[in-house]
Amino acid sequence: IRGIPLLVQLIFIYYAMGRFFKIQGMVAAVVALSICFGAYMGEIVRAGIQAIPKGQMEAAIALGLSRSQAFRYVILPQTVKVILPAIGNEFISMLKDSSLVSAIALSDILRKGREYISRTFLSLETMLVVALIYLIITLLLSRLVGILEERLHQNG
Repeated sequence: IRGIPLLVQLIFIYYAMGRFFKIQGMVAAVVALSICFGAYMGEIVRAGIQAIPKGQMEAAIALGLSRSQAFRYVILPQTVKVILPAIGNEFISMLKDSSLVSAIALSDILRKGREYISRTFLSLETMLVVALIYLIITLLLSRLVGILEERLHQNG
């Protein structure tokens, strides 16, 4: 899945699978984005769990915790600290890649900009506003992830 571009996945789900399962545009977009970014998120979580030293699990078991308790109370909290920056980056990337849904005729920020351009012929100004909107949302999300990271590091 990670080797197939998101645009190809969107088109396949909307046009090919849409014929068999009567998938609407918004559902196709959500499914494609979920499949594409779910694969990346799964890899991030896997790598985060593997980044925690095996001695942590062994120590938790030695203290009398079951494997599931050790995972829940020892490994998972440490994993969250490790993977938070990468997950934040993936959410920001997904936000920016969501502009590809305009390829299947869904209305997003980019599509609204194109529609405005077709009425006013102000392409440069409109695309600058669209880019500014994406930039502001991205900066806000980046700051939110930064605040979450700071809180996690302060609380140990």
